[in-house]
Amino acid sequence: MCQVALYPGTFDPVTNGHIDLIMRAHEIFQDVIVAVAHNPHKKPVFTVKERVQMLKQATSGMPGVSVTHFDGLVVDFAHKMKAKVLVRGLRMLSDFEYEFQMALTNRKLSSDIETIFLMPHESYSYISAKLIKEAASLGADLSSFVPDFVGRALQKKLNRK
Repeated sequence: MCQVALYPGTFDPVTNGHIDLIMRAHEIFQDVIVAVAHNPHKKPVFTVKERVQMLKQATSGMPGVSVTHFDGLVVDFAHKMKAKVLVRGLRMLSDFEYEFQMALTNRKLSSDIETIFLMPHESYSYISAKLIKEAASLGADLSSFVPDFVGRALQKKLNRK
């Protein structure tokens, strides 16, 4: 039985939905590695270092959950971390096509890595990092979407621009 799962993503910023998925994955797997992707194409607001630090703070009370970063193919990183499973979240039907395509591509690249999809609690199913950033830029209260320290960091980052 696989005991290590890798949860890759951009996490720009980490949301309550991400945290919910980490907790759900940890109920299934002994160890969950949260891996922050270097993805300059998405033009992240936070640096990789900042995203890793926020995730470490958000998961500090979760033994068996670790946070790191990676560059390159996620299946190569999964091999390096000895993870046989990738965890991906599905919020809405609109996520499915992209996630399905990515899962099949990863399977073709490395047939020994499996992808599992988890759904967040329904209260988080509409949350996306993109919408959080947009709401933050307009001065919205982010307290129900992200941990307080993430909301403060996001407001500070966006107000500097």
